Amino acid sequence: METKCGDKVRGQGVETSFIDNGRCVTYPSRMTFDEARRRLEAESQGHVLRFWEQLDDTQRSNLLEQISTLDLGLVGRMRSQLGDWLKSKDTTAAEPEPAGVVKLADDRRAVATLRGESALRAGEVGVLLVAGGQGSRLGFDGPKGAYPIGPVSDAVLFYFHARKVLALSKAYDTTVPFYIMTSASNDAATRACFEEHKWFGLNPEAVFFFKQGMWPALDAEGRLILEAPDRLFMSPDGHGGTLSALQTSGGLDDMVRRGLSTIFYFQVDNPLVEVADPAFIGMHLFEEAELSVKVCAKRDPEEGLGMVVQRDGRCEMIEYTELTREQKYRRREDGSLYFNYGSVAIHLFQLDFLRREASVEMPMHIAHKKIPFCGDDGKVVKPDKPNGYKFEKFIFDHLPHANKVLNVAFDRADEFSPVKNAKGPDSPETCRRDLIAKWGRWFDAIGIELPRDAGGHPAIPIEIDPFYARTPAQLRERLRDGPLPDLNAPVWLKET
Repeated sequence: METKCGDKVRGQGVETSFIDNGRCVTYPSRMTFDEARRRLEAESQGHVLRFWEQLDDTQRSNLLEQISTLDLGLVGRMRSQLGDWLKSKDTTAAEPEPAGVVKLADDRRAVATLRGESALRAGEVGVLLVAGGQGSRLGFDGPKGAYPIGPVSDAVLFYFHARKVLALSKAYDTTVPFYIMTSASNDAATRACFEEHKWFGLNPEAVFFFKQGMWPALDAEGRLILEAPDRLFMSPDGHGGTLSALQTSGGLDDMVRRGLSTIFYFQVDNPLVEVADPAFIGMHLFEEAELSVKVCAKRDPEEGLGMVVQRDGRCEMIEYTELTREQKYRRREDGSLYFNYGSVAIHLFQLDFLRREASVEMPMHIAHKKIPFCGDDGKVVKPDKPNGYKFEKFIFDHLPHANKVLNVAFDRADEFSPVKNAKGPDSPETCRRDLIAKWGRWFDAIGIELPRDAGGHPAIPIEIDPFYARTPAQLRERLRDGPLPDLNAPVWLKET
């Protein structure tokens, strides 16, 4: 039974609030047609209601509900920024220079690992996964996190991330809370995936789902785009919306309640990620950084990684599209790229910094896109060229606000192989190959020879449950007293 936690009067309606998952959640009052028209016309957006007479009661209700959630002040800011963006581009910014990068030598790694393990053992570290995407680019109908990627088991992406969190909790005798940002399009399916897989062994009370915000799109005249007669086109507000979504959902308060101080952030499409890597955490804490970024060397000048740079005395990220061809291909005397290190969205944040930044007005990035729209006849049109503008916030725009930023280099072969494309680079095929290669190196490290093909790659599929072993040392320990796996067949080591 819902427990009421208070009513709030807003305008002519009433907002009713209820306790939901331990938090007081407010449900907006039903907006009237007259109120919607007044608000929209005040912002020159009255066209949104132009099909009103053709809608049935359900469609009218849905449209009014969508309008009631719009922040028209934000829409006004979007219009203003779009106008400026279309007129000119800012060319006054100072030239970027590569930001400083730290490499973890063995001696530093050992000390940093001890410091990070201490923070984990004390229950001060939380894990934040950005998982709002769908698997449509992979030809998969469902959340990207539910895409099967296990080389032997076909285990889904969520499996590898959740089992790493579970392994950390066991290793350090604590509960590492797991925050998962979904989207309006995949929230229900993501929750269903976790339930279907019995939460991958996690305690459901330690998993906190929250939904990413949604923003409207505008046409070249700054008008809201109707996707259908009864529906505005909406799209996710970008990974930069993480903090506002955490704040709105009560996630930040939950982090405070759990006594967290450091938050590990990553994205769902990379199963090689070393979740809450103790050495990374230790360096972050030793340096008293508010924000730390893992960076890796680009595989080629055109790789689409955001570049960590220094400009006007502050650290910031620039998209690879913002670099000129000359900047992309510029090299140092040793042959390495001048702008060599890119970000793969693996970060550490101090919680105090997140709480401070959650209320900061973030820059809006504009992209000219093909957006389905409703024609004058009420039918949906799918354009063959860009016709509208989407707006997004980027998480890396918090970089310049941090008092101390630490950039730590890592080996991409061990920690980065995303699943982005159906074929070619960064595809399921390359990701499975890289997973097998990583686990193959673990066998090498503990002195077990695997059959290899002519190219030196493992000749058999390998898969290791992260809860079975998350390091080569743990793999050695697990295999020390038990029978060795049959190396003439696929190897699947899992916790039973």
